[in-house]
Amino acid sequence: MIKINNLYKSFQDNPVLIDVSLEIMKNEIVALQGPSGAGKTTLLKSIGLLDSIDKGIILFENQKIQLYNETQKSKFRNQKIGFVFQFHNLLPEFSSLENICMPYLIYNKNYQEAEQKAFQLMKALNILDKKDSKPNELSGGEQQRVAIARALINSPKLILADEPTGNLDSTQSKEMFNLFKEISEKFCTTFLIITHNNKLAKMCDRIINIKDGQIV
Repeated sequence: MIKINNLYKSFQDNPVLIDVSLEIMKNEIVALQGPSGAGKTTLLKSIGLLDSIDKGIILFENQKIQLYNETQKSKFRNQKIGFVFQFHNLLPEFSSLENICMPYLIYNKNYQEAEQKAFQLMKALNILDKKDSKPNELSGGEQQRVAIARALINSPKLILADEPTGNLDSTQSKEMFNLFKEISEKFCTTFLIITHNNKLAKMCDRIINIKDGQIV
């Protein structure tokens, strides 16, 4: 699904990613590990086209996505990628249902369809009873499930998750990972997950280690 060749990225002349090459297969759940400042989040954001790169090739299903213009990048992020972050980034003034529907409305603008898809996802994630709750009325685990449903509503082929269990306890973290496995099997979704949790990393299909901007 993803093939990266000789990727370089720097900020203000400070190299962050140095000659990074890797491959991720369809339906894999891959952990990305490394110390703080190693370049994990920058790599994730480069794959998701949130950051531009200095040099190199990023292939997504054999398409050179680093060459996309801004319109193509926006469409790619909306339709092909789901993002899950440690701090959820839920919009506080909207309900769980409205937060989940947002990416679909940007893409399709059909609210009835968005609601139907959101209800299906919320039922699968056991949060249907929280559909009218605002983010501040949810537990950390519930907020994370809302964020995951939002990431899934456009049926993306790839989920990029940056420390998705960072604010969860060990039981919730294990439940979250089991949920990722279930989603991968049910929706044929590929996961690339940044995590400092070694136990969770070892449950993934594979671990990629990065240090000082290089794959090790």
